Amino acid sequence: MGILNVTPDSFSDGGALNAGADQRAAGFSVSVDKALRHAERMVADGAAIIDVGGESTRPGAERVSEQQELDRVVPVIESIVRQLDVIVSVDTSSPALMRESAAMGAGLVNDVRALRRDGALAAVAATSMGVCLMHMQGEPGHMQQAPDYDDLLADVLGFLRQRVSACEDVGIARDRICLDPGFGFGKTLAHNYALLRELAQLKDIGLPLLAGISRKSMIGTVVDRPVDGRLPGSLAAAVVAVMHGAKIVRVHDVAETVDAMKVLQAVQARA
Repeated sequence: MGILNVTPDSFSDGGALNAGADQRAAGFSVSVDKALRHAERMVADGAAIIDVGGESTRPGAERVSEQQELDRVVPVIESIVRQLDVIVSVDTSSPALMRESAAMGAGLVNDVRALRRDGALAAVAATSMGVCLMHMQGEPGHMQQAPDYDDLLADVLGFLRQRVSACEDVGIARDRICLDPGFGFGKTLAHNYALLRELAQLKDIGLPLLAGISRKSMIGTVVDRPVDGRLPGSLAAAVVAVMHGAKIVRVHDVAETVDAMKVLQAVQARA
């Protein structure tokens, strides 16, 4: 899953796809052409899914209005669906954007709030889209203020099981669902590495796992490097995640991650 942030403030690449002066004058905050070119590169590099997000969920991020998010994301999804043969995911908690993205041809909702916002369950249930349910303690604005768990793994497992049940209750079948433990979302460094180490236990739920670790502070803190120096650490974490059961890795650096996965597959291949 290649990351396509159409935001001004995401932790790694915020503002990279901002519109130029002429486009801003015409009412566009994001350059659809830049976004499409970036998506094309990721698809050429091996991405099977392009995840488009219009609201930063980095620690301390402020919530944007629903209309701002729609304005940023919908034209980009429409362009990618029209021109590229790839699954498009929408990284959002907004029911309105979920519905609009489905109408544009998106295939997956990637929701850090696991469809807990009012109307989100109904919005996805009314479509044929898949959904990724993520665990997060708190909200992005304050989630990293002393996160604490009685039993980390049990709490994450219990939350994800409950959200799967909520989906099934409104008619979202299990074969439309994947799960994300939420690395970096309401978790300390120790929590993050405990989850990575025990990731295989989340397979007990019986649904595909997504791991989003790319360039995060859990990498930066260990290797003591800024965001743009975290590629080797991110590759190591992606390999570990897949070895422990992840079926999808959400990454900024698609080509390099694909190479790492090819080597892992060669190691795991039976003679």
